[in-house]
Amino acid sequence: MILNTAVTLGYDIPWRNVHKVLLEAASATENMNQSSKAFILQTSLDDFFISYELNYYSNRPDLMAKIYSDLHQNIQDKCKEAGIEILSPHYRAIHNGDGSTILD
Repeated sequence: MILNTAVTLGYDIPWRNVHKVLLEAASATENMNQSSKAFILQTSLDDFFISYELNYYSNRPDLMAKIYSDLHQNIQDKCKEAGIEILSPHYRAIHNGDGSTILD
């Protein structure tokens, strides 16, 4: 089966970096079908962000909720390692830009 999840990130982050980080997150997630390559679609260019869709394969539909949870954790971890802040447009509106909001 194919699963997907969406992430929205700002235009200030090079899309090649985003693709690399999302694919690393997919590779780090258990119960993914590693013989079928995950891929990224850029699904929209909005006013303040780009929507990325990570698509990946699994042979374990019985573990779908766990796979999604693990993948979302890995996306957060890989973004943090790469210095990419996951900020929603709403959060960006109140973030004053002084330093990173990435915490250890």
